[in-house]
Amino acid sequence: MSPSRVLVLNSGSSSVKYQLLDMGDSSRLASGLVERIGERTSLVRHTPLASGGETRERTGPVADHDAALKAMAEELAADGLGLDSPELLAIGHRVVHGGKYFTEPTVIDERVLAEIERLIPVAPLHNPANLTGIRTATTLRPDLPQVAVFDTAFHTTMPESAARYAIDVETADQHRVRRYGFHGTSHAYVSRATARLLGKAPEEVNVIVLHLGNGASASAVRAGRCVDTSMGLTPLEGLVMGTRSGDMDPAVIFHLMRVGGMSADDVDTLLNKKSGLVGLCGDNDMREIRRRISEGDERAKLAFDIYIHRLKKYIGAYYAVLGRVDAVAFTAGVGENAAEVREAAVAGLDGLGLAVDGERNAVRGGGARLVSPEGARVAVAVVPTDEEMEIAQQTYALVGKNN
Repeated sequence: MSPSRVLVLNSGSSSVKYQLLDMGDSSRLASGLVERIGERTSLVRHTPLASGGETRERTGPVADHDAALKAMAEELAADGLGLDSPELLAIGHRVVHGGKYFTEPTVIDERVLAEIERLIPVAPLHNPANLTGIRTATTLRPDLPQVAVFDTAFHTTMPESAARYAIDVETADQHRVRRYGFHGTSHAYVSRATARLLGKAPEEVNVIVLHLGNGASASAVRAGRCVDTSMGLTPLEGLVMGTRSGDMDPAVIFHLMRVGGMSADDVDTLLNKKSGLVGLCGDNDMREIRRRISEGDERAKLAFDIYIHRLKKYIGAYYAVLGRVDAVAFTAGVGENAAEVREAAVAGLDGLGLAVDGERNAVRGGGARLVSPEGARVAVAVVPTDEEMEIAQQTYALVGKNN
């Protein structure tokens, strides 16, 4: 039999998430996480999914990404799924920023590594960690194809009218200032899964995808291709998020620097880490915010209202961009689990054909499902995202085709 296993790696600055999948039957063999890399209290958590075994955890220092991936390899080997297996076909890496250059999954070579490194100035928190994971994995299995799957790739189909900012063209081109968008693997997966839920091909439907987690983004997908998305040059633009401000008058930055005496780094920290829901009410957990609202907390109520107001604006804007909408799909932690957010986001949009059924919307879990009333003009759906499966599918398709 031909090898059909794909190891998916998501390397962050202080963590590595992984899944091992068999693309022969799309089954998951194992998953795990190594977090707090570089600390004495590092955690290794591993779940052998194929055997149905219990999750194993151990703590102790994991010095760097090299040690983290070796710890992952040890855990996989303990389940008979070692990286030396001849059934392992490729390793797929999540890479956050691919700029305009990478529009599809790409087998990694020195040229690709150099371009990912060149993009570090526009993704300083993510691309360095992604590069570290790639290089470490390559040392472990130098014979295997290493594939980069880019968060930005799905959004490269945006027309220039959506991707360009209205600033001097020469300046923008010189410094690569444009809207790239993120969460692309999630938007790609969910838009296709929504089409399947409707019993149609992706080319037949227009979908607004709302990826609502601690990071949040919206996209307008026409016939399977992204035509607009809320995040921009960085993941800071767009919706109100857990700790990020989202859309804001750029002059606020100059005001804080000139009047508030803040440095560029101070403002960067404020907008990325101390804004959004946490800046408005001190909490970025939607469950806690809803609990506080039920107890009459006005700050939590205002934070929720601002969050919903921004979300509703994007739904309306993308409805206008698409012209015809077949479905609005909610996904990620908040989108999949917070019924109150879904209800509030479409409240008052009956004229656009959008509504939720109270009983359907209250159901938790159960996979992809419709929460709109029977016969609704526009479907409102809950579609669990699966970025690891998307990366594995793209990696398998690419490597299999090359073979």
